[in-house]
Amino acid sequence: MNNNKDHIYSILQEVCDPEVPVLTILDLGIVRDIQFHEEEVEIIITPTYSGCPAMDAISVDIKLKLIEQGFKKVKVSYVLSPAWTTDWMSEEGKKKLQAYGIAPPQKITNNTRLHKMLFEEEGHIECPQCHSLNTKMLSQFGSTACKALYQCNDCKEPFDYFKCH
Repeated sequence: MNNNKDHIYSILQEVCDPEVPVLTILDLGIVRDIQFHEEEVEIIITPTYSGCPAMDAISVDIKLKLIEQGFKKVKVSYVLSPAWTTDWMSEEGKKKLQAYGIAPPQKITNNTRLHKMLFEEEGHIECPQCHSLNTKMLSQFGSTACKALYQCNDCKEPFDYFKCH
């Protein structure tokens, strides 16, 4: 059994988000730290939001993946501060979202209210199908609470937008 962080990160690269299976937990940026305590490995993660229903499944998947690789004692801990932000998502993860048909989050400006007004509320979110910026928000909530539902005015396709936080 290899007890180094790089090895653990390579294993965690195989743990996917159950709600968006094209993203790994490393793409999401929720893995905060890896610690070793004698016989136990501890994975510290930050939920994308405090009520995220996927966190239990992610914890189980982390434990199962590490146990498959020979780790006998695995602990998953949560830290809520600092709060997760979409800025922690990898650029590769944002590209995966786009290819999957979900508009990736826009970069958050220092003024979140201004960001929402300029990008989300007025619908300047790029359509992942045809790449048009001529889009409109249909609902603040899409297939999950962390996404909003949009429609492209050009190709008419509905799509989820992974909201900034």
